[in-house]
Amino acid sequence: MVFEWEQENNTTVTRFIILGLCRNPLCQMLLFLMCFILYTFTLLGNSLILLITMTEPALHSAMYFFLGNLSFLEICYSSITLPKMLAVFLTGDTTISFMGCAAQMYFFLLLGSAECYLLAAMAYDRYVAICYPLQYTQIMDRRSCIWLVVSSWLSGIPVAFTQTSLVFTSLFCGPNEVDHFFCDLAPVQGLICTDISQNEISNMVITIVFLATPFTLILVSYFRIISTILQMPSANSSHKAFSTCSSHLVAVTLFYGSGIVMYLHPRSSHTLEHGKVVSLFYTVVTPCLNPIIYSLRNKEIKEALRRRMARKRTSQVA
Repeated sequence: MVFEWEQENNTTVTRFIILGLCRNPLCQMLLFLMCFILYTFTLLGNSLILLITMTEPALHSAMYFFLGNLSFLEICYSSITLPKMLAVFLTGDTTISFMGCAAQMYFFLLLGSAECYLLAAMAYDRYVAICYPLQYTQIMDRRSCIWLVVSSWLSGIPVAFTQTSLVFTSLFCGPNEVDHFFCDLAPVQGLICTDISQNEISNMVITIVFLATPFTLILVSYFRIISTILQMPSANSSHKAFSTCSSHLVAVTLFYGSGIVMYLHPRSSHTLEHGKVVSLFYTVVTPCLNPIIYSLRNKEIKEALRRRMARKRTSQVA
């Protein structure tokens, strides 16, 4: 353990040791391969969707503007934790500096909160499209879309700043071993030597505001969407309307399902190993699945991909 002497009988932590998911060499090798493959797919899949939504004129609409921002956010989100985890597997160096740990936690909280509200903005977009189709272009104009996206990104700043400041202005006097694969809030907070009651109150308030509130907005939006779909005269219209929401609904279920299991569960049912597995799902697996979900369930994206591939083949022949 790495400490710096401050006073005669007290020490302060200057580095942390990331214990990771397992210590068995075979387990680490398998995890490295899995994480490397998933991270590669995350980068390629989300970059492809981001490129298509930016360059294809047919996809220059509010829904795909939000989707492009979600893809960019997923690239950033997975890049907060995965490169360091892969480096640990390769080099065996499990240490992370005090400021490095703080930065990792700050950006992880910022991007996680931003995704919560971006998914809520996407649900609102689908609500307006289905419940107010004639006014859709006026309500969801470019200015409104930009405002919703910027608000989503900025929403993460107060939670990230507040939580990171509370944790890293506290006293760490040892041990310095983070029983996780990145500097997540709970395992690092558990290393604080002083009273953390203020931190726990802040955790509860922020969880309600930045997890429960956008999730409630999504539920209300889909309640109105489903009510409108059920009142449509033809089954074909109902199916078409619901198909525009299905990809987003799957993405919301994956992200919020794991988030609720992680942050809104009874403490008695939570273990460190359980927390690691759930964290692995929403930091590694979900960002990789989102491009697959949106490309497989969306005709316009599949057609845009075909057009791009056809243009590429044509240019190669020419």
